[in-house]
Amino acid sequence: MPTPYYLIDKSKLLPNMEKIAWLRETSGAKSLLALKCFAAWSVFDFMSQYMDGTTSSSLYEVKLGREKFPGETHAYSVAYADDEIDEVIASSDKILFNTIGQLERFDAQSAGHVRGLRVNPGVSTSGFDLADPARPFSRLGEHDPEKIAAVVDRISGFMFHNNCENDDFDRFDAMLGHIEQRFGFLIRQMNWISLGGGIHFTGEGYPLEKFAERLKRFAGENEVQVYLEPGEAAITKSTTLEVTVLDTLYNGKNLAIVDSSIEAHMLDLLIYRLNAKMEPNAGDHEWMVCGKSCLAGDIFGEFRFPAPLKAGDRLSMQDAAGYTMVKKNWFNGVKMPAIAVKELDGAVRLARDFTYADFAAALS
Repeated sequence: MPTPYYLIDKSKLLPNMEKIAWLRETSGAKSLLALKCFAAWSVFDFMSQYMDGTTSSSLYEVKLGREKFPGETHAYSVAYADDEIDEVIASSDKILFNTIGQLERFDAQSAGHVRGLRVNPGVSTSGFDLADPARPFSRLGEHDPEKIAAVVDRISGFMFHNNCENDDFDRFDAMLGHIEQRFGFLIRQMNWISLGGGIHFTGEGYPLEKFAERLKRFAGENEVQVYLEPGEAAITKSTTLEVTVLDTLYNGKNLAIVDSSIEAHMLDLLIYRLNAKMEPNAGDHEWMVCGKSCLAGDIFGEFRFPAPLKAGDRLSMQDAAGYTMVKKNWFNGVKMPAIAVKELDGAVRLARDFTYADFAAALS
């Protein structure tokens, strides 16, 4: 298959799905796929066998969840617009408001709907200020228990989203304890609580049994249905970005230019100044792998190979599902990677290809 393309491997997706299903069975917690992280609906039929639905961050995401993913559809947005609220409500089972102001603004339209409120507990695990929902002056959720108490009769649930790539169960446990201590009297008046995403519970070595016990205890003591919103946890290690070396040169280091771009196709690497993951990454020859856009810093990273790279070599960027396809763009008009799916029997099918017509249609 011509590169570049994202390859979603169901055999690598399956272990994550099985852990999510086990967690639901053991703890009672339901899991909703966070579409802001991964929205490749060509595998939604497969994922829906193990997950309970989707959660969204916009009108378009909630519509996609309703149309493509069987199960519950939760709607959330930092702010809803007047001209979209009716469609959001029509496309969702639950609607979460980011602020009391939004709840009051759309009180009449949403009165007959299941409603929730985002609560900002003031603590998080984010190592990046850019992604920290509890950063100073955060706009993400209400933080004052007294103000929240004044509207509890209008809602039936809360969403606490304060984890970020958190693979430390003890840290999660401590923060959940903080939430219970500060907001427990409010939580016990609710029917359901979402603990958001960012908990890396499908990762290797994560104490899944302790996690299940803690969720079950939280649900039982507060008499609530618990929801999780896994994004990365659902799709970690399932997808690669397949690329081809187009050219090589030497300028103090060995440089290889590939037919993809972090600016266009793996934007999180650029935003957070991260390196891509390459396998294999061993050998005597070190090369800097660069994207083909005109951005000087369009660099995937430096990796080791058993032999010098040359034009035509195929490379595989690992763990390329989360926040890639949902953020990809047409910068420089670089060809958009196709999307391919590797079935459990090993067969690979092309789910979607992109052409100049798609590039032109994104403009005016």
